[in-house]
Amino acid sequence: MVTQYNERQSELKKAFMDVNVNGYWNEVCEQLLHLDEEFFEIYSDFTSVPWKTGVLEPKIKELINIAICSSPTHLSSPATRIHIQNALRLGASREEILEVLKIVSILGVHTCAVGVPLMVEEFDVIDPEKGVDLSEKQRQLKAEFIEQMGYWHDFRDVLLQMDEKFFEAYTNFLTGPWKKGVLEPKVIEFIYIAIDSSTTHLFEKGIQVHLKNALKYGATKEEILEVYQLTSAQGFHTLLMGIPILLEEVKKRNSQS
Repeated sequence: MVTQYNERQSELKKAFMDVNVNGYWNEVCEQLLHLDEEFFEIYSDFTSVPWKTGVLEPKIKELINIAICSSPTHLSSPATRIHIQNALRLGASREEILEVLKIVSILGVHTCAVGVPLMVEEFDVIDPEKGVDLSEKQRQLKAEFIEQMGYWHDFRDVLLQMDEKFFEAYTNFLTGPWKKGVLEPKVIEFIYIAIDSSTTHLFEKGIQVHLKNALKYGATKEEILEVYQLTSAQGFHTLLMGIPILLEEVKKRNSQS
């Protein structure tokens, strides 16, 4: 890692480390600082806002960052590692971080949330006169889902009617962290809001559901805005992934010339 700095670089590094997670720094920060001081300052100013004026405790911020990085729609291994390290340094337990990963893994079922309504439009799935006719057991499964999660969408009626066993498995998958988890409900909702509003997903229906749930659990508009601010920094993972590759390929090319 480069260790020589001019005066301006030293100031920028100190300012970044003073704000971010107990002196957080990594090799890509170092590389960006030397490649482009001006853009490093822009990056630093943008990502530091939630840490300077935020209302969420630092550990919760890092748990949200882990969720964003490890989401099935993003899967940034370098960023996930950085934020797991930060979360551990801030006192997060192994169980808390594992629970974040379990919660985020449920994102895959959004395939059904989007796909089932489209399937209904194209196939003769629902009787136009009766609608979705659920059995007694299926109505009980629906009631248990609503009691546990506090919401319901019509696509689940179709999913429940067409494949009861899959619905039961899906419900167990979704409700696990709520039944015996270690994170408080409001934090779980923050995680859902973050992964649904990430630039790699932007699932509006999910955001709406989890906003309402977060409010039910006492979330403030300032906390929600901070979740959005943290999630908006996802674009900088392009640099985390791209800069080491750029420098490696430039070095390789120079060695060949």
